[in-house]
Amino acid sequence: MKVNAKQMEAVLALPGPRRFEHFVKVVGDWQQVWGLYRDGWALTAVEDNASVFPLWPAKEYAQICAAGEWAGHEPSAISLDTLMDELLPALKHDGVLVGVFFTPSGKGVTVPTEELAAALGVELQNYQ
Repeated sequence: MKVNAKQMEAVLALPGPRRFEHFVKVVGDWQQVWGLYRDGWALTAVEDNASVFPLWPAKEYAQICAAGEWAGHEPSAISLDTLMDELLPALKHDGVLVGVFFTPSGKGVTVPTEELAAALGVELQNYQ
């Protein structure tokens, strides 16, 4: 998937819940997500110090967030199968939340792993 500048601007301007919906649809369609990696996956924390694993629906969105605390990190693809079968269960086990679709200004939708898995499961029913 290639995201052009106009589409990126429009999607980044969406409120968090709409970016979450967009994320789920794109991930269902393209069967992959993107994280940031440099000697380990990028993480952040929310107000209560809970760890958050950020994910994006396309490389371009991850790339523009590779600044600040994530400077030097590079976008890395994660297959949908790996996300659902390995990553989300591991994050749940470790008590790590998922940060869906952060923006350069830092706004992401933080959800429990079960919520993301359920939303993706519903979306994937459209492809069967």
